[in-house]
Amino acid sequence: MGTNYKVECIISNKATIRDPEGETILRDLIIRNGYENVKNVRAAKLLQIEVSAPNKESAEKLVLKMCDELRIYNPVVSTCIVRVSGN
Repeated sequence: MGTNYKVECIISNKATIRDPEGETILRDLIIRNGYENVKNVRAAKLLQIEVSAPNKESAEKLVLKMCDELRIYNPVVSTCIVRVSGN
């Protein structure tokens, strides 16, 4: 038995990989509407996952393991950042 933790998993393209969604948002929404001072946008997916674990470190490891094993993201082109936001 453990405590319930809310874990955020952010999946984004690696810096060396093009981000067409971010480029479109920058070009077609932001710059066209007068925000010329915005120079770059990178899009990402956010998964909010609630898990039961004995502590925060275990919750983080569990979600990262799950993302790796289930191929929730492609490690060749994406990064996966996992952080525990609380219980």
